[in-house]
Amino acid sequence: MDNSFYTTLTRQTGLLGEMQSVANNIANISTTGFRGEGAVFAEHVATLGHGQDSLSMAAAVGRRMDMSQGGLTRTGSAYDLAIEGDGFFLVETPDGERLTRAGHFTPDANGELVTPDGYRLLDAGGAPVFVPPDARSVSVASDGTLSADGNPLTVIGLWQPNEADDLQHRTGVLFEAPGGVQPVLEYTVMQGFLEESNVNPVTEIARMIEVQRAYELGQSFLESEDERVRGFLRTVGART
Repeated sequence: MDNSFYTTLTRQTGLLGEMQSVANNIANISTTGFRGEGAVFAEHVATLGHGQDSLSMAAAVGRRMDMSQGGLTRTGSAYDLAIEGDGFFLVETPDGERLTRAGHFTPDANGELVTPDGYRLLDAGGAPVFVPPDARSVSVASDGTLSADGNPLTVIGLWQPNEADDLQHRTGVLFEAPGGVQPVLEYTVMQGFLEESNVNPVTEIARMIEVQRAYELGQSFLESEDERVRGFLRTVGART
């Protein structure tokens, strides 16, 4: 297989990964706290020898996340929380602590605030957030202070990775920071709101069309090269 095949196949693999990212983004347009993703391409250049052209190959080497702010939707629920600015809520999962921007919480049977999947919300000290079952009113201040019937109970802290590029998407709207997290010092928590997905449907559909056209162009080239090689082999076989 010659270099043109290797180069195009590598490019096609990257474009396929990009298409999968776009499709996943579109599928999560209505998912609370979702962050859009895209493929990161890198170019590998190698020399082929004296007097020969260099070989350039593009490959998808990772994923990038769009961390821009999503729109805010008013729900009026006391346990719906949205973040304005940087930071993530910290939740406890069976696989360890995870970060999320999805702030839809409800009290469980023990009075602890949990996500729809049952993961406990953690406060600024890393402890579960507890709300007394008999509380008549629950309020959350902009600094994250949670109060029940006017009595402060705890502070819902926000967190961020120690390294900005250390954030890794796990499942759904959950992220992991393998290098650890640190508290966000300045933030605003909004009670009775949820942050929408930050995916722009028009932009994603345009990306899908662009990637699809690029993939189809590469496929046409591979088919043309395949036919060229087959023709060459037929000609050589006929002469021998």
